[in-house]
Amino acid sequence: MSDQTEIVPEAEDEDAYALDQRAVARILYAVDIEDRQQLLELLEPLHAADIADMLEQINAFDRMRLVKLLGDEFDGEILSELDETLREEVMRTLNPQVLAEAVRELDSDDVVDLLEDLAEPQKAAILEVLEDSDRVAVEQSLTYPEYSAGRLMQREVVMAPEHWNVGEAIDYLRNRHDLPEQFYHIMLVDPKLRPVAKVALGKLMASRREVLLSDITSDTFEVIPATRYEGDVAYAFNQYHLISAPVVDENERLVGVITIDDAMAVLEEENEEDILRLAGVDEESRISDTVLNTTRRRFPWLAVNLGTAVLASLVISLFEEAIQTVVALAVLMPIVASMGGNAGTQSLTVAVRAIATRDLTGSNLFRVIRREVLVGALNGVAFAAIMAVVGLIWFGSPQLGAVIAAAMVINLVVAGLAGIAIPVALDKLGVDPALASGTFVTTVTDVVGFFAFLGLAGAVLL
Repeated sequence: MSDQTEIVPEAEDEDAYALDQRAVARILYAVDIEDRQQLLELLEPLHAADIADMLEQINAFDRMRLVKLLGDEFDGEILSELDETLREEVMRTLNPQVLAEAVRELDSDDVVDLLEDLAEPQKAAILEVLEDSDRVAVEQSLTYPEYSAGRLMQREVVMAPEHWNVGEAIDYLRNRHDLPEQFYHIMLVDPKLRPVAKVALGKLMASRREVLLSDITSDTFEVIPATRYEGDVAYAFNQYHLISAPVVDENERLVGVITIDDAMAVLEEENEEDILRLAGVDEESRISDTVLNTTRRRFPWLAVNLGTAVLASLVISLFEEAIQTVVALAVLMPIVASMGGNAGTQSLTVAVRAIATRDLTGSNLFRVIRREVLVGALNGVAFAAIMAVVGLIWFGSPQLGAVIAAAMVINLVVAGLAGIAIPVALDKLGVDPALASGTFVTTVTDVVGFFAFLGLAGAVLL
């Protein structure tokens, strides 16, 4: 018998990392009585991300009072963790001197992220408070296209000549007083400042002083152009399991570094955008938005959906006589459309995710389409048998059961095909498949479902 004790994971707790509402209540009470010392003591153990979450959850009045009461103890990291829709509001609340000090504490990539969406006067005011070297670095990053690696990177990078040994690198690091707060690799550069390799800090510390840096370089080394789209950068980090990667300018000189936390933030943003777009919701929608902003952003796609619903209704109107003659058709036809819509959404979700992760390519497209069509056919046959029995028992009509069974098979096959083909076609046309696919797939399954069911019913039952 083994003496080892089996380690059992703790039960899943959905609130494991959620804010303690009792702690939030105590914080708001400290704000109410304007007890700054108590407020600081309550916030001290909280991570900047947790404080940002709390600021997003409380109302605007309490948020303003809390920020003002914090005063010069406001942590700049909170700004980088705040949702973009609230960040500008909090920055306006902060005293200019407090804001300046908070911004000085941030890495260059976080400062760039703060400045991107600000008006020019606010942007100029923040740039003015930065030290000359930091201001130049931030201004250079802002010259790169939006959503590019140049905007994502941090300018604070640790580099060393490729001919150094471990001892020289360690002495260099110990003598530097401006090292980034967090870094994972030393970038090795040639005399023209072009990155040639990288050395992990773990390898550096585990090697003897006389070992050459070039002998302990990482196996995986990806160099990222500053103009590369940030979504491609995030994909590279995920695909090649990168922790950090050098960024180069048009002359292939090292200008910055991107770390995994920034890449994962991009991945999270893109996943969030895809989820919102699949539901026809603007990707800028946030839980803190006002009623008018939320209404304005949702109205256009609801209008598009109204148009597609009218199209489906026109198909139904073509068979008005059949529906009046066989009333059971009106009862059963939503079932066919609903099943097709759900099946199409399943295929659509798989396709959009596969396109985003670049798993769906020209080489496997036909195989995936064939699979989805066959899945639709098998599910269609299974549910057709069920609905045939339902039609027979419910309405006492074997012909009606046969009609809905055949329509079910047709619509589920079409749903599987449309769920894959439509997002692929939109992607080829340069249209975001997450944004527009849902409306088209639903329209196809509704129209085909109604037409197949009512058309077969008119031919068989009348």
